[in-house]
Amino acid sequence: MVSEKVIILTQARIGSTRFPQKVLKKIGEECLLSIHLKRLKKSENASKIVVATTFENESDKIVEIAMLENIEAVKGSTDDVLDRFYQAAKNDKPDFVVRVTSDCPLIDHRLIDQVIEMTVQNNLDYGANILLEEFPDGQDIEVIKWSALEKAWLEAKLPSEREHVTPYIRKNTDFNGGTLFKSMNFPANANYNQVRMTVDEPSDLDTITLLISKLGLDESWKTYADYIVENPKVFENQKIVRNEGYIKSLEKDDK
Repeated sequence: MVSEKVIILTQARIGSTRFPQKVLKKIGEECLLSIHLKRLKKSENASKIVVATTFENESDKIVEIAMLENIEAVKGSTDDVLDRFYQAAKNDKPDFVVRVTSDCPLIDHRLIDQVIEMTVQNNLDYGANILLEEFPDGQDIEVIKWSALEKAWLEAKLPSEREHVTPYIRKNTDFNGGTLFKSMNFPANANYNQVRMTVDEPSDLDTITLLISKLGLDESWKTYADYIVENPKVFENQKIVRNEGYIKSLEKDDK
């Protein structure tokens, strides 16, 4: 356990260009958002979870699911995700904020706690497992000191820096040659970069459904990832491009 105040913020929205209402899709009796939130609640190092959603039509469905899990949901900007993220956490005055996204239903609470511990113990501005992308797509975890998040909120200007929460921070970390933010990467100790367990398209939902049917809801990220690696022919989604949304945001920066 860590003594600092740490909250988990997960982004969830109704709209999605490739797969609308994806977080509401069900596997058995539970929707993806519920599965995601139940796994987050097992974190031992976070004192609170907040769902950062939008003012879109039907976003009340996300709020209702959060309430059923006894989790607060806060509505904010659809396009300025950095502002939505900042506003959702501001009233809690946390020391650190954990950023995850709700299209990652099998996010591993053990991994979250490990990244939190690394960040807090080293007094980092930014600790993550994505500075080197060795973990599966769907296990992305970023832990941000509140002062660093506030600095990004005040200073980030580019579309890619507002539509995604952490690009301004990542670009200015000492890990990437910057001077503003002290950072560290949490290693996977093996390269699972090509493994995909996030949900952006219908074929991704098929993968999550199959993983849960074969392995259940409570396994570690590595157990799920190894099953995909060992059974490549049954997973059709593994060639989808990683971080496609961020790539599209970068294209707007030059306009």
